[in-house]
Amino acid sequence: MTWQLTLARKAELRRKAGLNRQLRIRGAAVNLLDLAGNDYLGLARHPRVLRAAGDTLNEYGLGATGSRLVNGSTKIHETLEATLSTALGGEALLFSSGYLANLGAIRGLARRGGLLVHDAHAHASLIDGCRLSGVPTTVMPHSDPQTLAAILARHPGPAVVIVESVYSVHGDLAPLRDLYKTCRVAGAILLVDEAHALGMLGPDGAGGVAAAGLSGADNIVITATLSKALASAGGLIVGPRELRRHIIDTGRTFIFDTASPPAVAAGALAAWQIAVDEPHRRATVSRRIVHAAEALGVTVPAAGVLSVPVDDARKAVAWADRCRALGVAVGCFRPPATPDRRSYIRLTANAELSQADFDRAIDLIVRERP
Repeated sequence: MTWQLTLARKAELRRKAGLNRQLRIRGAAVNLLDLAGNDYLGLARHPRVLRAAGDTLNEYGLGATGSRLVNGSTKIHETLEATLSTALGGEALLFSSGYLANLGAIRGLARRGGLLVHDAHAHASLIDGCRLSGVPTTVMPHSDPQTLAAILARHPGPAVVIVESVYSVHGDLAPLRDLYKTCRVAGAILLVDEAHALGMLGPDGAGGVAAAGLSGADNIVITATLSKALASAGGLIVGPRELRRHIIDTGRTFIFDTASPPAVAAGALAAWQIAVDEPHRRATVSRRIVHAAEALGVTVPAAGVLSVPVDDARKAVAWADRCRALGVAVGCFRPPATPDRRSYIRLTANAELSQADFDRAIDLIVRERP
């Protein structure tokens, strides 16, 4: 049997189990009520964001044309890093994606003879960072500071604990203060991925760490993506000056990757400024996600994403397809993309939708529930 036939057989098995995936081509025109994307604050088409990106596109051209260390760093990258450094309480380093930022952060923090501990619900990029580090890794039960304390007590060497502030599938908030206390007692570093919290939680949207009163605390490192509430692309690591210097000098996902286009960075900077200037957008998302959770009978999440469990992957796909056919886009999360091997319909709240459209979308989702 050729290798192509082997892959085809595996694909057929996934199809029968409802685990196959397909690309959905999205047009420029908005023809669906979007409760699937991560543009929580509704900034992807904001005039200030488009103007900033367009002006920078005309000035710098399409791409960065090189890595950050060759010729890919521009004044707009520097300004975005400085702005987010001030907001998040550390020194920021910009990457072309949140995935690469997570790989780079974990590799930069990992030490020979050390231990990595990641939450059982950690994002794939965090898990991959642990695997690629070559450092022994332990999985702790989800949001369980007591078990974490026992794990760290058994390991006398350096340790890095890896969590998300808001988890990307269930939307729940990590107990960051308790996790930080546990790490501090053990002398461990706490790495917090703020992907779904940046722009959404804390003062001016500075994230879950800021909301927990831990901005600038010793032994906390933040990673985040600019592709969620800030409606752009790129990732960042925020931590002490020594870490930034270390990653610039040694971080493979920083050194050998082409920089994010200046126009994209400019759009992200404009989006951040809007998020600070217009807190009513966060308030709108909060109200809407509470309404959606109550209508669907699930726990109210921490930020702008919630998931509804479905007992079979094929039922989840069918539910999502019915909603899409009727004009509402929802996410459909199935193994291996879920942390507990269950399937979910995932909804996000978008502040840009009218209240009438959002209510209509939720009513339709509830009506079509299997």
